[in-house]
Amino acid sequence: MQEYEVPPLIPPREEGNLSDIVHGWAQRDPQRPLLSRQDEGVWRDVTAADFSREVRELAKGFLAAGIEVGDRVAVMSRTRYEWTLTDFALWTAGAVPVPVYETSSAAQTAWILQDSGAVAVVVETPQHSQLVAGIRDEVPQLRDVWQIDAGGLDELVTAGAEVADADVEARRSQLDRSSLATVIYTSGTTGRPKGAELTHSNFLSLGENAIERLEQVVRSDGARTLLFLPLAHVFARLIQVLVLQAGAQLGHSPDVKNLLPDLAAYRPTFLLAVPRVFEKVYNGAAQKATDGGRGALFARAADVAQRWSRAQDTGGPGLLLRAQHRLFDALVYHRLREAMGGRVVYAISGGAALGERLGHFYRGIGLTILEGYGLTETTAPVSVNTPELIKIGTVGRPLPGVGVRVKDGEVLVRGVNVFRGYLNDPEATETALDEDGWFRTGDLGELDEQGFLTITGRAKEILVTATGKNVSPGPLEDQLRATPLISQALVVGEGRPFVAALITLDPEALPGWLERHELDGLPFEELRRNDVLLEAVQQAVDSANESVSRAESIRRFEILEHDFTEENGYLTPSMKLKRNLVTQDLADQIETLYS
Repeated sequence: MQEYEVPPLIPPREEGNLSDIVHGWAQRDPQRPLLSRQDEGVWRDVTAADFSREVRELAKGFLAAGIEVGDRVAVMSRTRYEWTLTDFALWTAGAVPVPVYETSSAAQTAWILQDSGAVAVVVETPQHSQLVAGIRDEVPQLRDVWQIDAGGLDELVTAGAEVADADVEARRSQLDRSSLATVIYTSGTTGRPKGAELTHSNFLSLGENAIERLEQVVRSDGARTLLFLPLAHVFARLIQVLVLQAGAQLGHSPDVKNLLPDLAAYRPTFLLAVPRVFEKVYNGAAQKATDGGRGALFARAADVAQRWSRAQDTGGPGLLLRAQHRLFDALVYHRLREAMGGRVVYAISGGAALGERLGHFYRGIGLTILEGYGLTETTAPVSVNTPELIKIGTVGRPLPGVGVRVKDGEVLVRGVNVFRGYLNDPEATETALDEDGWFRTGDLGELDEQGFLTITGRAKEILVTATGKNVSPGPLEDQLRATPLISQALVVGEGRPFVAALITLDPEALPGWLERHELDGLPFEELRRNDVLLEAVQQAVDSANESVSRAESIRRFEILEHDFTEENGYLTPSMKLKRNLVTQDLADQIETLYS
């Protein structure tokens, strides 16, 4: 058994709650630019005093609407300023926000509202209002629906105008760090999502300690980030809290289609994203270079960036490599940095494995990605690489106040970040938490002698072939997705004589690739059997196979016409593959691989 535990840098305490963050800044530094919001395309600062006032006014509206201490109020919206405003207003009113992904189906939404016992819901759009209206019979306890786009929050503020400040303070004072802060439902790659109960202490204590470790990132001069991941996800939610705790500046980008213009205008100093975002940026740049006849130049620049980064860990680059790096910085790297606003120095990546190749590439172009690891039940981060303690290819060391144990290959976690249990599911809680408070993650991993954690797979996803070989599909799938032409991959082989894969093509990269190879206009049934395409995919498969033994290597693959997406239900909102559902729905295609 391996174990590595880091004592907290900020000792845990009982007093206080999340609402203290914004109201505390308003008292200490009222003119501090705490947030930024877009007004007709222009970013405008929101001071701590202004945000605290808005939060109080909305909290009064919730009080006037009859929201009591501990009441669950769902929030269904894209990542936008009003999401953060609603979050802190509900905490100020003593309520418990329950996030719902804005892409959730009626059945998913009904389950979360039922299971959480939500008495009200804040939605963003008319479509969300219609969705909730369609399930009202299934959620009889639901009283109120407020729609952001229809002025619902403004109506609440008006309704609460007569509520006294003293009433708000009395409500806030009823909460401490042990109080329930939120119920976040797991992504649900298998079975029904479970509601993880996270306390004010989970967020505050973890945030306080993470800030100490990430001080260079979140407390640098002018530190600011643009949040574009769903705030319904625990990763974005924790970062929202941590950024405001640290006094950095928070902006929101609700539509990823506008992300590049938003980055250019907002100019953040650090970002957070899932690996798929970094893959898409890299693949998009490579594709654009190839389409412009500069593919060889980009490939050479990428190679130099990776070698330059690797050299940082082995004594530094030599004269020739430094010269090459300066040249490609002028030709290639600075363009990529400018596309992200020109000021980004660090990015925090979580949710899935990033891979060494991308980690070294981005550090080589001047953007250090600090890869971390966590789950909903651990309030997001368990461990993370930091500017001064980084080992690319790992997910870093445990944060202060967190311990990691690897027992029989499984990663267990204990500390200030571990949830108190699953709502309405004591049996699942008992299964997940042992008597000493260690949470069983279900992930497989290894700890090195310095405490750096490497995630090697997920226990439930391990395939056992007919020959008895254990295969972790995740690393193979990650490497396949690194190819610009490939969007998603599902590695299969449970009980089969060999490993195979279902592969989808990237809808953004495919048109240019087809044009360059004079295959555009070809019907899909002919395309999927085309020797040129099959050879391109085979090269990606061969590259992925180099990382595993022959018994674990992909022997056959099938190219699918349609991608795995959140819209068709095969990806979770955090971009995880719903392996069981894909395997079930595509059973015939999988059978074809072995026929």
